Amino acid sequence: MQRTLIRLFRVLPLGVLYGCMALVVPFYMLFGKGFRASYRFFRQRMGYGALKSFWRVYRNEYAFGKVVLDRFAAFAGKQFRMNVPRMDLFDRLCEAPGGFVQLSSHVGCYEMVGYTLHSPKRLNALVYGGETATVMENRAHLFGQTNVRMVPVSEDLSHVFLLNNALADGEIASLPGDRMFGSQKTVECLFFGEKAKFPAGPFLLAVQRGVPVLTVFAMKEGRRDYKVLLDVENAPEGASKQEKIQFLADAYAARLEEVVRLYPDQWYNFYDFWK
Repeated sequence: MQRTLIRLFRVLPLGVLYGCMALVVPFYMLFGKGFRASYRFFRQRMGYGALKSFWRVYRNEYAFGKVVLDRFAAFAGKQFRMNVPRMDLFDRLCEAPGGFVQLSSHVGCYEMVGYTLHSPKRLNALVYGGETATVMENRAHLFGQTNVRMVPVSEDLSHVFLLNNALADGEIASLPGDRMFGSQKTVECLFFGEKAKFPAGPFLLAVQRGVPVLTVFAMKEGRRDYKVLLDVENAPEGASKQEKIQFLADAYAARLEEVVRLYPDQWYNFYDFWK
């Protein structure tokens, strides 16, 4: 199925498959597991009315379908334009001798950054190891052109040691800041007006190595256009280890909320984040 989709993108324009996706989305809304959580998010967190929330769930599912198709379009060789207004932040971190932690989230299509922007420092990207062979093969091909090494999540947590070693070698460790991978240690942050649990691991990694944290959100703004939002944080000097972790986590949660409010249809979180 996935190989067929890649072949289709080689002969069909993006808009055609987007149109097919628009017809399929109602079935996902009816039978998918994430409808209730998404609806509650728009009703309770964004404050929308009932009908508007229902419509935004459709837009959310449709936006998610489009970024999935974009990934396969990239596999098929289609090019996307990346607008990075604050590229100087990334450039300065890459010019410095040490490494840094690069945090993503389940908004937009972060993977597109790795396919299109070349990093002068090797970027070690934590990836879910359960993807199909087709996806992993195409990822490896595109990442190989942009100096990205995949680090699959492993049950023995060896991926943590690989990322730690990468930082020690002055490289980039890239991982999501809004999902648990292995360790269940969490840090509570204010998020959309209530406390929510974020994984402590990414922030602990940055504090242990004493490196900056760069947040990266790649938001879809057109058929072949993405806007990459960058921000950087450093843990405060003189603070305790736990205070530094809390500071970085709070900063990340605040930035994530800001981006989700700007692009509410592009937060692909299909479960209740506050439970």
